[in-house]
Amino acid sequence: LQYGIVLDAGSSHTAMFIYKWPADKENDTGVVSEHGMCDVEGPGISSYSANPPAAGTSLEHCLDQALRDVPKMKHVGTPLYLGATAGMRLLNIADPQASDAVLRAVAATLKTYPFDFRGAKILSGEEEGVFGWVTANYLLENFIKRGWLGEWIQPQKKTLGAMDFGGASTQITFETRETIENPRNEVMLKLYGQAYKVYTHSFLCYGRDQVLKRLLSKFLKAESYQATVSYPCWPVGYNKSLLLSSIYDSPCTEKERPSLALNTTITLVGSGNRNLCALHVSKLFDFTTCSFSHCSFDGVFQPKVSGNFIAFSAFFYTVDFIQTVMGRPVHLPSDLKDAAETICATSWSELLQKAPKLEKRLPDYCAVSIFVYLLTTKGYNFNNHSFPNIAFQKKAGETSIGWALGYMLNLTNMIPAEKPSSHKSMLYNYWVILILLFVVTTLTSLVTAICLLRHSKSSMI
Repeated sequence: LQYGIVLDAGSSHTAMFIYKWPADKENDTGVVSEHGMCDVEGPGISSYSANPPAAGTSLEHCLDQALRDVPKMKHVGTPLYLGATAGMRLLNIADPQASDAVLRAVAATLKTYPFDFRGAKILSGEEEGVFGWVTANYLLENFIKRGWLGEWIQPQKKTLGAMDFGGASTQITFETRETIENPRNEVMLKLYGQAYKVYTHSFLCYGRDQVLKRLLSKFLKAESYQATVSYPCWPVGYNKSLLLSSIYDSPCTEKERPSLALNTTITLVGSGNRNLCALHVSKLFDFTTCSFSHCSFDGVFQPKVSGNFIAFSAFFYTVDFIQTVMGRPVHLPSDLKDAAETICATSWSELLQKAPKLEKRLPDYCAVSIFVYLLTTKGYNFNNHSFPNIAFQKKAGETSIGWALGYMLNLTNMIPAEKPSSHKSMLYNYWVILILLFVVTTLTSLVTAICLLRHSKSSMI
C-alpha cells in the first residue's frame, strides 16, 4: 500500500486525512480510501497570527497519530501536504506578513516529521471548489471505473455538482453546457480522456462563522449599538454579552466597524423570532445587482443548476441537525423553511434538552438554517423540482467528502488527463487464469463422473 496525508487547514479548525491505495494502481480509480483522520484541537491556523509558532505546535498531536497510522517503513515515501482555505485567505487580505509567518511556522513543524513534505499553501476559492467536485465524483466513480473483466468503463452517468459550506466561505461547482459568461468562473478539466466544462464560484465571507459575524454587525448597526438588545436569531432564554472586538476582528465586517471602542460590551437577549431573523439574514445578500444574463447574488454570474448535487461540510451538519435532533424531514425547500421556523421558536432550555452535546453551536441553528434556505433557494435558485436532487452527505462510503482528496489526487498525478490503457494488471491476470483452471478442472471432473456413471450402468445391464 501507498499512503498520502493532507492537512485541511480550515478557518475554524484543521483536520488531517490519511489516504491509502494499492501501490501498483496509481492511475486506477475508486481505489483511494480514507485510512484515518484526526481533528486538530483548537482553532484554525489563521487564529495564531499573533503567535505563529503555536500554529505549528497545534498540529503535532495529529502528526504523531500519523506516525502510528502509517507503517514506519512507508514514512519516507508518504507525501504530506497542507492546504489552507478561507480563514487564511482572509488573514492574507488583512495582514499578508502575518499570513506568511503562520505558513512558515506550519511548514517548519511539518518538516520535522519523516514524511515527504511537499508544501503548505493557501488554496484559492476556485481550487477549493473544483477539488471538492473532483473528490465527490471520484469517490462515486463518475469519471471512470474498472469493469469485472478488468477493462476501463466510462460510466454513462452525469457528474454531480458539489456544494461546500465552510467557516469563512461557501463554494458551488457543477458541470454545465451553458455558456459561462464570466471566464473567472470557468474551469476546463481533462480527466481520464474526458473533457469537462465546470462552473465554479467561491463566496468569501459567506461561510458559517463569518455569516454569523456579519449578521451581528448589521443587526447591531440597525439597533444603534444599544447596551442591551433583543436578538431575533437566538432562542428565547439564551442571553450573551459580546465585546465588539469579537465581531469586528475580520475583513468581512471591518467596513461596518463603528466609531465605538472595540472593548465595548453589548448584551443580546434571544427572542426567537424567525420572520424578523430572516429579514436580517436576507440583508447579507445582494439580489439586485447583475450585469450578466442571470446571477446568483452579489452580481455573480451563475448558469442554471442542473443534475444531482452533493452538499457537505456545514450544509450536511445543518440538515443533519434538522433531521436527527428536530426530527424533521428535508425533501423540499418548504421543509427547510418550516424547520427553521420550528428551531427559532424552540426555547433555549428545550434545545439544550434535545442536544446537550451541541451546546456551543445550538444558539445559531436558527440563523444558519435560515441562511442555508435563502442561499440554496433565492441564491443558487434551487426550486421544488431541483432541490430534491441535493444529497446532504458527509461521506461517500467510508471517505469524507471535501477538497482534500481531490487536492492530493491532483498533486500526485493520480488522475491522468488521458484514458489509461485497458490492460489488466498482472495480479488480475493470475486470478483470471486460476478461475479458468478451476472451471476447466470442475467441468472435466463432471464429464468424467458422468462417463463413469454411464459406464457402470451399462456394465450392470
